Amino acid sequence: MENRSIALDGPAGAGKSTLAKMVAKHFGLIYVDTGALYRCVGLYALRNKVDSKDETGVTKLLSEINLEMKYDDNDEQRMILNGEDITGLIRTPEASKYASDVSAMPSVRAFLLSMQREMAVKYDAIMDGRDIGTVVLPNAGLKIFITAAPEKRAYRRYLELVDKDASTKLEDVERDMALRDKNDSERAAAPLKAADDAILFDTSELNLEESFRALCKLVEDFRS
Repeated sequence: MENRSIALDGPAGAGKSTLAKMVAKHFGLIYVDTGALYRCVGLYALRNKVDSKDETGVTKLLSEINLEMKYDDNDEQRMILNGEDITGLIRTPEASKYASDVSAMPSVRAFLLSMQREMAVKYDAIMDGRDIGTVVLPNAGLKIFITAAPEKRAYRRYLELVDKDASTKLEDVERDMALRDKNDSERAAAPLKAADDAILFDTSELNLEESFRALCKLVEDFRS
């Protein structure tokens, strides 16, 4: 049931996905990366040469999209778009920009909402995104808003990307993240913000292991 699920919200680069995966594995929860769903829609629009801000064009594509969320033998979430595993294709800067733009569209949010809620009904889940506690799962039993200073978030994302592409520049990541923060916070449909009853969790001065232990304590208190 939804009240047994955990909503983890926050801006890009805050460490939501990494920490949510670790917590899910530790407690035997199902991890749901909702941002991956928007990335799939964005990638489909990109492949079909529809501009990321063309809401009419993107909306027309939705009827062609069949999305599945599967889990492999390592309990890693895999995203299947029209039968193709695109998990490794949705994390590029261009896919991120498309994800941010299409996620601002009410038609796209409505298209994906029922899928997200069904996961919380079927499983004890930890779900991360930008509006989980405010819109997707307003009755989640535990809501956490995880954040960090912008320069810390940009540097963490830079380390992720430079490992895949050595030509990645920190200043480009900082610029892209600032733009995404602005778009996510100012969009009319379900803007990024903490739910009124969310616990604020700042990881600016914590390393990954420290953040994980602190987050586990919050979950343990919730589940006890």
